[in-house]
Amino acid sequence: MAENAKKTYAGFVALVGAPNAGKSTLLNKLMGQKISIVSPKAQTTRIRTLGILTEDDTQIIFIDTPGLFAPKTRLDRAMVQAAWQSLEDADAIVLLVDASTRKPDESLSILTDELKRRKKSAILALNKVDAVDPTRLLPLAQKANETGVFSEVFMISARTGSGVEDLHVALKKRIPESPFYYDEDQICDLPTQILAAEMTREQLYRQLQQELPYAAAVLPESLEEKEDGSLVIRQTIIVTRATHRPIVLGKGGARIKSIGEKARADLTRLFERKVHLFLEVKADEKWQDRPAFYRMFGLDYGKRT
Repeated sequence: MAENAKKTYAGFVALVGAPNAGKSTLLNKLMGQKISIVSPKAQTTRIRTLGILTEDDTQIIFIDTPGLFAPKTRLDRAMVQAAWQSLEDADAIVLLVDASTRKPDESLSILTDELKRRKKSAILALNKVDAVDPTRLLPLAQKANETGVFSEVFMISARTGSGVEDLHVALKKRIPESPFYYDEDQICDLPTQILAAEMTREQLYRQLQQELPYAAAVLPESLEEKEDGSLVIRQTIIVTRATHRPIVLGKGGARIKSIGEKARADLTRLFERKVHLFLEVKADEKWQDRPAFYRMFGLDYGKRT
């Protein structure tokens, strides 16, 4: 008599919240390695990133989404739309709220109302609790419970990992029986060139922060594997104005050299091989209106308003 096939479980968990709520940090902590880029700059995450965590008989596909905010530009609208769309087929939704902000209840109320409108239930994760007076947390959790939207409330620190394992266990229980969607050794759905470009953009934001306006991008140009196994990666940093280009280059090219060195180190760790990274900086004030950019990063170009 043939043995019964081993049961497997697989499902999608959407991580949503306002910009800088800590979604990408939480994803990286849950995955145990860097999958999504993180920086102090708001709206760092632009594209939907899947972190694929396979443990024994269970595969959890975490969907890291762009932050939810009031969109003003075409790119803003595409990002917000991608975030809300991720909820439609998710088996579980985690709404992340930065509890350390001055008025976390305002962000909570806005996002809760939208979840209600969409008739979605979620798990609430109050993040950055290590930076909050505990007496502020209970009223916030109580207010959340009163909405009827949240099935559970967790108090976590995505940065330190406090409370994250409890959240992980709760999410694992919500994953339905299903064949795996991805190979067991796959950890991310982004094409290699896009993932490499995102790593460079992280360094761009980390090193320049307030010096560089939000409207900058890193576009992949080519990726070639050499005979010795090393990778040659070429990318173009796009800024909106010619006056921004010297900011990225720095005096005597010092800044672009530093960005390249740090990004190269991250890529070497990611790909576990030597990486040769070549960066070019160009100005293009219309890049946010070019359909090719949206197609490349899986965003909806939409209509201009």
